[in-house]
Amino acid sequence: MDTELHKTETKVFRQQWIEFIYTLQDKICKVLEAVDGKAKFQEDAWERAAGRGGGGLTKVIQNGNVFEKGGVNTSVVYGHLTERMCKVLQIPFLGSDATWFAAGISSVIHPLNPFVPTVHFNYRMFELYDENGILKDRWYGGGTDLTPYYLFEDDAKHFHQTFRNTCDGFDEKLYPLFKHNCDEYFVNTHRNNERRGIGGIFYDHQRAGEDHDADFWFGFAQACGNAFMDAYIPIAEKRKNTSYNREHKHWQEIRRGRYVEFNLIHDRGTLFGLKTHGRTESILMSLPPTVRFEYNYEPQPGSEEDKLWQVCLKPIDWV
Repeated sequence: MDTELHKTETKVFRQQWIEFIYTLQDKICKVLEAVDGKAKFQEDAWERAAGRGGGGLTKVIQNGNVFEKGGVNTSVVYGHLTERMCKVLQIPFLGSDATWFAAGISSVIHPLNPFVPTVHFNYRMFELYDENGILKDRWYGGGTDLTPYYLFEDDAKHFHQTFRNTCDGFDEKLYPLFKHNCDEYFVNTHRNNERRGIGGIFYDHQRAGEDHDADFWFGFAQACGNAFMDAYIPIAEKRKNTSYNREHKHWQEIRRGRYVEFNLIHDRGTLFGLKTHGRTESILMSLPPTVRFEYNYEPQPGSEEDKLWQVCLKPIDWV
């Protein structure tokens, strides 16, 4: 292929991805504001420090009727490849003249009401170029997962069924695979393999191949990103007016502590962002506003809290 044509096609594809994540960000923020009915997202556009290319748009909602703290972030960043980055990404070092590009959308929403679950999603694309600017590699990653504080089986089934339907529209092999990936990724291995929540889907390093080309993975990310609203919003609407007390909030904050542990110890996105000089405020936006760390805490056996905890100790096939 002609070198300049190759570069042009890569640029067009890249721009389409950027437009997708910004459009999805706007759409999701508007829907979440409607659910909350009070709080509005505040925008914070930022740029990387001198010598590092790109930036992003952080949108944060706080102190609402429904959402205590949450964010929907986009980032479009690029630069020269470093050996440290290659170690983090576990990719070969192509030399200091090689460059990279990454763009994605990520979100974590922490509700006020303990009966409304926390939700997280992330969809991203990474490209790697040689010293001549020729695309050498491109891969996709992403997923959406649910972290309830109290278990409602119909909510869990609805959430998983939504993503199974989405995945099946592309390839029926994907949901079982990506559901398993999610179950095995969002795990506090230092706490006897305790899951962060009830899972969802998770995938990484998906490249164009014989079965699925780059357009397939682009379309898949679009569909999964849009499915977030069908999967989560009905649950939030159903549970947001449920009465709760201090004991419910206490348990929510205990489980939020587990969320913090995973994000700071195991989460690849958090670690990648911090180790590559990402914007700290945007990266740590994922942390909840209040948490509890109590020594050797366990819920009362047979309680509703214990019901949730038992589910976190082993994966469940919800659909």
